[in-house]
Amino acid sequence: QVHLVESGGGLVQAGESLRLSCAPSSRTFSTYTMGWFRHPPGKEREFVAGINSIASRSDIPDSLKGRFTISRDNGRNTVYLEMNSLKPEDTAVYYCAARQSPMMSHRPDEYDYWGQGTQVTVSS
Repeated sequence: QVHLVESGGGLVQAGESLRLSCAPSSRTFSTYTMGWFRHPPGKEREFVAGINSIASRSDIPDSLKGRFTISRDNGRNTVYLEMNSLKPEDTAVYYCAARQSPMMSHRPDEYDYWGQGTQVTVSS
């Protein structure tokens, strides 16, 4: 069992930045494909970013490119989501997820482990 703990959420104003962190409790963290999802109020959970195990590939939807960046530090067992120029529509609970498959996926049901989520609220 892998436990994922997100941190870094909070309340910010539009235009500001946040960096979310996710620290899995697994010695095999470096073998997992990692993803970030978000669940806006009243909407479906949606894919935000993914990164493969060795950080050679990342995937961010076109709608978020240029503002969101995913990275990982396998030495620190941590994956990050850097969010810049935040907008009120970015308000959501953000989740970290881990996948044993080396393939990245946009589908939540293809991830094996999930964190509890961290709230991000962007005021206008």
